[in-house]
Amino acid sequence: MLKTIFRIVRTGILTEPAPTVYSLPEVGRIHHELLHILGRALCIRQVDAGSCNGCELEIHALNNPYYNLEGYGIKFVASPRHADLLMVTGPVSRNMEMALKRTYEAMPDPKLVLAVGDCGCDGGIFGESYASCGRVANVVPVDLTVGGCPPPPVEILRAVLGLARRLR
Repeated sequence: MLKTIFRIVRTGILTEPAPTVYSLPEVGRIHHELLHILGRALCIRQVDAGSCNGCELEIHALNNPYYNLEGYGIKFVASPRHADLLMVTGPVSRNMEMALKRTYEAMPDPKLVLAVGDCGCDGGIFGESYASCGRVANVVPVDLTVGGCPPPPVEILRAVLGLARRLR
């Protein structure tokens, strides 16, 4: 036991530093501005076009009590016919190309598209190949992109705010 304790003391802490935590007032300010701009609910249709699910985990974090997206009138919907915003993650696989086009065409005007993650923005490590169309913009027109692998939830929230400003 003492041998282990001495080893710990001699080696020190080997973990990386904790990530920076975004302040709750900043998140509250973004929510307040979104409500002021929209004045109603913003409905988002999220499509996974072939991602590794890293971005989906960050998007799902937007619904936790810290970010409380639903409490501020922003919700995810199952039908593109009810959506104001299409949020797409991952490089678009050839099998998802037609489904993504149909989802985009089913949305009412004005159509807003947000590409999330490095793969959605530029194809990421997959790029374009026989199995992948690459970035989302190669299939449907994209209004805004959020880079990162995966991007933090507050960056996704900022992008949604930027698109809401365009709706105004």
